[in-house]
Amino acid sequence: MYQHILLVTDLQDDTDLVAAKAKWILDAQPNAELSVLHIVEETMVGFGYELIPASALQEEVDSERCQNARGRLAQIMARNQLHPNHVKIKTAISGRKGIVDYCNTHGIDLVVIGRHKRTGLSAWLAGATADSILPDVTADLLVVQLSCD
Repeated sequence: MYQHILLVTDLQDDTDLVAAKAKWILDAQPNAELSVLHIVEETMVGFGYELIPASALQEEVDSERCQNARGRLAQIMARNQLHPNHVKIKTAISGRKGIVDYCNTHGIDLVVIGRHKRTGLSAWLAGATADSILPDVTADLLVVQLSCD
């Protein structure tokens, strides 16, 4: 029995497919807690040879992107009849780091995440967040295969 399920979303058009899988699991385990996480990758600013998060200079830099994400996330939750206990829009240097940190600090025992099939150069450059978190997340993962970007 899962106690704390994390739905990770990139808010793309196929997010409903991943949300539907989370709903299916929650329907079977009504006592499970649901958290929903969307990572907004921080805007980086270059200073010479160094990159630093823009939020270190001005806190409002990513706030508009976070506000937009909150609105889209609310629509997705309503469309899929999901009622999360916690909704987090988090800025992080990378999606991978944000997800791993969240899992480690919130006692997640199942992560539901989508994985876009990529081929060729896009697979090499972008990779898949679902693949990158595997070594560092101790929770079970349900990876929903999605079509190409």
